[in-house]
Amino acid sequence: ALPLDSGRGAAPAPCKGLRPLTLSRDCVGDTSIVCPRVYPRKKNCFKDASTRIFDTDSLRKARLSQNIKGGFFMKKLTALLLAIAMMVTCTLCAVAEDGKTYMAVCIASEPDTLDPALNSAVDGATMVAHLFAGLSTWAQTDDGKLEILPDCAVELPDPVVNDDGTVTYTYTLVDGLKWSDGKDLTAKDFEFAWKRAASSELGADYGYMFEVIKGYTADGSDPKAENLAVTAVDNKTLTVTLNNPVAYWNELLAFPAYMPVREDVVANEAWATDPSTYIGNGPYTMTAWEHNSKITLTKNPYYHAVDKVTMDELDFYLSDDANNMLANFQKGDWQLIDDVPTSEIASLKEQYPTEFVIAGQIGTYYVCWNINEEILPADVLANMTPEEAEAARAEVRRAIGLLFDRNYIVEEIGQAGQVPASSFVPMGMTDADGSEFYKNAGHVEGITGYYDVTDDEDVYMANFDKAVETLKKYYTYDEANAVFTNFPSLTYLYNTSEAHKAIGEYLQSAVSAVGITMNLNNQEWNTFLNTRKAGDYSIARNGWIADYNDPICFLDMWVTGSGNNDVQFGKGANADLKIYNLDLTPYGYDVKVENGTWAETYDVLISTIKSCTNSANRYAMMHIAEDMLMNTGCIVPLYYYTDIYMLDDSVQGFFSNPLGYKYFMHCTIAK
Repeated sequence: ALPLDSGRGAAPAPCKGLRPLTLSRDCVGDTSIVCPRVYPRKKNCFKDASTRIFDTDSLRKARLSQNIKGGFFMKKLTALLLAIAMMVTCTLCAVAEDGKTYMAVCIASEPDTLDPALNSAVDGATMVAHLFAGLSTWAQTDDGKLEILPDCAVELPDPVVNDDGTVTYTYTLVDGLKWSDGKDLTAKDFEFAWKRAASSELGADYGYMFEVIKGYTADGSDPKAENLAVTAVDNKTLTVTLNNPVAYWNELLAFPAYMPVREDVVANEAWATDPSTYIGNGPYTMTAWEHNSKITLTKNPYYHAVDKVTMDELDFYLSDDANNMLANFQKGDWQLIDDVPTSEIASLKEQYPTEFVIAGQIGTYYVCWNINEEILPADVLANMTPEEAEAARAEVRRAIGLLFDRNYIVEEIGQAGQVPASSFVPMGMTDADGSEFYKNAGHVEGITGYYDVTDDEDVYMANFDKAVETLKKYYTYDEANAVFTNFPSLTYLYNTSEAHKAIGEYLQSAVSAVGITMNLNNQEWNTFLNTRKAGDYSIARNGWIADYNDPICFLDMWVTGSGNNDVQFGKGANADLKIYNLDLTPYGYDVKVENGTWAETYDVLISTIKSCTNSANRYAMMHIAEDMLMNTGCIVPLYYYTDIYMLDDSVQGFFSNPLGYKYFMHCTIAK
């Protein structure tokens, strides 16, 4: 989601040091594999379960010899026949017997929710973008550039600046807007939808996204959000007043949480789970939902721009099995898949040079800790105050993050152009002076970010040794075996995916090198999201893709009341800890807090940033916010995302945006 948790990462290889085409997966998850501290990372070698080193060049020659002896000809013949079959299949699947066009895609498994206000995942956002239409929308120009254009609004007007510094927008709706059941859509539907999404009564993950609107109350004192300054003047006119100018406002209007919903429809709490009750206003309407199998969308005749929708029907197949996805793509049954088997990336790049796509994406793949998870030994904890204990835990979490070789992850596991991450706010976000925000993060001379991710063995070993020395302060270290003996066992939570499993197995092997046991626990996507959200975990996989092009969308999600605050900042035991400091006096604000709670510092900081109209000060304060986050050690960035998918060459008119959304409504399939 943009900003949404993608649910998948780039597809990696099985586990640290393994080459999938030449070694069985029997050793996957074997925590006895020796870490790179003993066997340094080498680009032309891999390890088997007994840590022997092999020369891949020799294996490559052996394979070439086998190919020459006969296998090569048969593979080429098979590939040719398969290609011919795929061409025939794609021609047949483009047009149904009734003359309508249709397209089959697979972007993820069963969505957690398709309620625009409640969705917080990229796959759900993609579907919502086809089922609903907001005041604005993402579009692609003829030269391939992306832009925000009016959708249900006639135009995207400039605001009127009010005497109190607030700004007011007035929107006129397009004539003849209707819901997918034929009923009229009015400005009142937008007013209702926004107040519903912002309300603490609904408790939407993205409720805080409405904080920029005058009247929003973040403390829950206004459960029905009646004071939100959005008003339907008449059936076609909507006014909204913001606290101050917001540079990314038009992008917010294209975000799922800002889509309209109808009051009588959502009164049925199960409305978004059944096609018979799912009423939208977008290019498509949901006509079938075979749960855990397929969602069918059919062109909505009531959509105001239906004449521009070129694909009559979309079948969203629901699967998290990358092998199943690839098999259906190769057969020509599915025209787009959003994941591939981890062991196939290198070969797919060669076999499908025009169909295997690596696209840019503004996002970060990271590990998150539950801030309330106890990781200190009981004897150490007994001699500390609660404040001292949390400071120690933060130091431990930061040290664990230094054990991970991010260059190994992106080069040997990710293999799709990912970039090692040294900050949470990703590359692609601009700073006040036009430079990249991430390049100005951190405070270590000569290093970009909060730690050094230079692709150099000495740098990695320096990080590793620093981590060990830090951990020695709190845990018993066996010098003879170079392991800690009393670090509590951890459980790493991830959602079902070969890609996430492979990264989890690498992280498992990395910490096992210093004697830390980390068990792996995978859950189905929907269950995983809710487990993580509830804080029922110790350490988990996570990922965040921009909601819009501003660093704040990576920072405001961590306020206490945010539904995306999976770390549990300001909740549980962390709620009363007075250990955080904030000084905004250099930026003209009478705010200086020493030893305050998370709510008294971070929440205040984010609110101040959102109301700040001085660009330089605003960006400086966003760097402070990231400093606070990274200092907790609860967020451990691994890499900056790329978006990998496979798209059949026969498809024209498809586009995606850096937020991870994919758009099919303007697609055609060549016969």
